[in-house]
Amino acid sequence: MCGLCGLLAAKHNAEDFVEAVEKALPCMRHRGPDAAGTWHDADAAFGFNRLSIIDIEHSHQPLRWGPAENPERYAMTFNGEIYNYIELREQLKKEGYSFNTEGDGEPIVVGFHHWGEDVVNHLRGMFAIVIWDTETKTMFAARDQFGIKPLYYATTAAGTVFASEMKCILEMAEALGLELNLDKRAIEHYVDLQYVPEPESLHAHIRRVESGSTVTLHPGEDVVAKRYFRPTFPVQQVPKGKEQDLFDRITRALEDSVEKHMRADVTVGSFLSGGIDSTAIAALAKRHNPNLLTFTTGFEREGYSEVDVAAESAAAIGVEHIVKIVSPEEYADAVPRIMWYLDNPVADPSLVPLYFVAQEARKHVKVVLSGEGADELFGGYTIYKEPLSLAPFEKLPSPLRRGLGRLSKVLPDGMKGKSLLERGSMDMEERYYGNARSFNFDQLHRVMPWAKREWDHREVTAPIYAESEGMDPVARMQHLDLFTWMRGDILVKADKMNMANSLELRVPFLDKEVFKVAETIPYDLKIAHSTTKYALRKALENIVPPHVLHRRKLGFPVPMRHWLAGEELYGWAQQTIQESQTENIFNKKAVLEMLKEHRDGVSDHSRRLWTVISFMIWHGIFVEKRIDPKIEQRDYPVRL
Repeated sequence: MCGLCGLLAAKHNAEDFVEAVEKALPCMRHRGPDAAGTWHDADAAFGFNRLSIIDIEHSHQPLRWGPAENPERYAMTFNGEIYNYIELREQLKKEGYSFNTEGDGEPIVVGFHHWGEDVVNHLRGMFAIVIWDTETKTMFAARDQFGIKPLYYATTAAGTVFASEMKCILEMAEALGLELNLDKRAIEHYVDLQYVPEPESLHAHIRRVESGSTVTLHPGEDVVAKRYFRPTFPVQQVPKGKEQDLFDRITRALEDSVEKHMRADVTVGSFLSGGIDSTAIAALAKRHNPNLLTFTTGFEREGYSEVDVAAESAAAIGVEHIVKIVSPEEYADAVPRIMWYLDNPVADPSLVPLYFVAQEARKHVKVVLSGEGADELFGGYTIYKEPLSLAPFEKLPSPLRRGLGRLSKVLPDGMKGKSLLERGSMDMEERYYGNARSFNFDQLHRVMPWAKREWDHREVTAPIYAESEGMDPVARMQHLDLFTWMRGDILVKADKMNMANSLELRVPFLDKEVFKVAETIPYDLKIAHSTTKYALRKALENIVPPHVLHRRKLGFPVPMRHWLAGEELYGWAQQTIQESQTENIFNKKAVLEMLKEHRDGVSDHSRRLWTVISFMIWHGIFVEKRIDPKIEQRDYPVRL
């Protein structure tokens, strides 16, 4: 788990950019405070910040390796962890290869030499990789299947730069001749969805390598991208009476995944909320670390805390538990700092408590496990049950369904049945846009008069839906969430908030072997018996304490609706809007009216307000350069 920065020069003058790489590294020192290094030849320049987790004394990067006839053929930087590195090392040794380290990075580059680009299909873990082949003059880059680790890039006449954080590319912009114009299409996508969808960033000329994709390029040429991971959800019908066999396969896959995710030369802890996902991970982790520490966070406002349930879970599974309580004042003070760490805004209020619980955990451990991905893989969102309630509408003729849709529009807001008629009249591609849409178009146009209908969420979701044609309706929603909400929000906040505190987060549910089982679960075993994640819950019956087994996941709920309407955050929000220099993007008068409506109880605008305010703070830091995020460079012990 580290931070990488790499440049492929267009004119065989990489040495001219070494100083720019060196100057960019400190802005992501939080990703790797234990060591830093650079390397270059005539074509490529690499920089690296290391968080030492495995083979601490060795495995430094940029890493050089090559066969006997050219022992320094490859240069590699790699961010992440490969959990099957021991098995890969043994497999490659049998093929005649030798190794210089005991780390998880070297098997990647040896595997690349042996398998070529197909190495990504042999890796079990989270990764962003950049490899330079000095012999073929080819640069290869890749991200893991789910997009757990980030990788940004930008191309100019000077060359192409890759980095774990967008800030590194911004630091190198002048040296690269990179224009830093904002992308208005990406801004609209962000405000519509609460996150910037891949491969976009808010800067027009900075993009991201997409999850489950590889890219290759040669000096002076364009990036060529290729997707290697395409989930198919190949459902295998489970014969009646054989359901337990499926549940047992899920249990074994999770047990194996957690065991592999515990591999480290430092202490591993676990986050623990009040839900089934994190509780399952912590319970399984304790089998491998009897002294496991768990961590959670909560708020001072009663009714908005998972603290009590998490404490009960910790007692039930027998682990030591540490709690961090966050006040509204701490919350507001941390937001600019968090926006700086994010690179692009994500309008998810749970970012802030995640930042604080990671900060607390880093005092005790260097690695934590968490439960991200269970909902997307096993059917955990309540909305996944919608196809059952809307099934009668699917049997109606299209003209009748459209008529019901017109009827729903004339019914009063809040009237029972209005939403059901409205959603039942639409096809899935129209009604389901993922977990995060905060504005409809009329609301969007109110605060962003220049918004275009052709840039709305369907521009993002339509191609993903096209790939899921033929899947069952729940699988189609899962497929959409894998490529939108999960990689745009869930995994961005997981990576950025933990790396902000030099803490490695590992997510055992998002494991390729777990996914192989999860994608075969039949529709009726995902949402059976009026619950979600039914098959997973059955698989965890002997692992998770009864008080959480059938409890829905809440994560770290935030009392944002109350805070924005009350003395906690109303004045802060008002001042943030007034001082923001975003008149060319937002109708600030309309935003202030929305804030007042929220305070007066006219409408709950909390999600919409937080989306706009988050952008305004981001803009104040990265564009106006008016807001100081107050970043502190902290030193941590190499071992914990």
